Amino acid sequence: MKKALLILALQAVAATAFAQGKDLKVAIDPTYEPFTFKTADGKPAGFDVDIASALCEQIKRKCVFVEQVWDSMIPGLQAKKYDVIISSMSITEDRLRAVDFTDKYYKTPSKIVVRNDIKYTDAASLKGKKIGVLKGSTQEKYANGELKPAGVIVTPYEAQDQVYLDIKSGRLDGTVADIVEVNGGFLSKPEGKDYSAVGEPLLIPKYFGAGVGVAMRKGDAALKGELNAAIKAIRDNGTYKKLNDKYFKFDVYGQ
Repeated sequence: MKKALLILALQAVAATAFAQGKDLKVAIDPTYEPFTFKTADGKPAGFDVDIASALCEQIKRKCVFVEQVWDSMIPGLQAKKYDVIISSMSITEDRLRAVDFTDKYYKTPSKIVVRNDIKYTDAASLKGKKIGVLKGSTQEKYANGELKPAGVIVTPYEAQDQVYLDIKSGRLDGTVADIVEVNGGFLSKPEGKDYSAVGEPLLIPKYFGAGVGVAMRKGDAALKGELNAAIKAIRDNGTYKKLNDKYFKFDVYGQ
């Protein structure tokens, strides 16, 4: 009996060690600077990537990053192409029907961005204007819910950097995007000099949810618990602040 119990105990220890040592496949969309992007030599980088690496260190797993088009993120997760999504995915009611989320690890507002010669007052003032949005994003949901009914032409794109290319070429009048991302990916660059963020910060819960979390398959309670503990740990031990300050001049964790 004692021998059987000892064998079971050793098996449990071995299983735990295996779980801690195996890779964690992390989906990212590397077109979302400064959260997720690729360096000149093709390596994944950004706040999301660094947060993922810090969480993997906490749970003693190795992060393996898998590039994925944004609109296919959740289907890819459900198909078990990767274990989690750590790529600025907002926790919304719609997504919670399909996947589980950890606690948030940041929360920033979105904004409408248009050319400086467009006099913005409300959605109606953009009637006839062409706005590009990331396909499958909270910004697309907002644009379809609030701007399209006012006569705005809303066009979805597979990647946010494609939106900026079409703004630059004159095919679009603007975008709706996370304010931090659009500052880093467009407004702070030469091609963004004639554009500005307008209107109030967009934090409407039915569109933008309750912040950004790590997404995983439904029912993966053990991994969710580990990652929630890891998020708390990096918040408490100073790692989060160090990564925050590497990219931002303010606290992106939000309220």
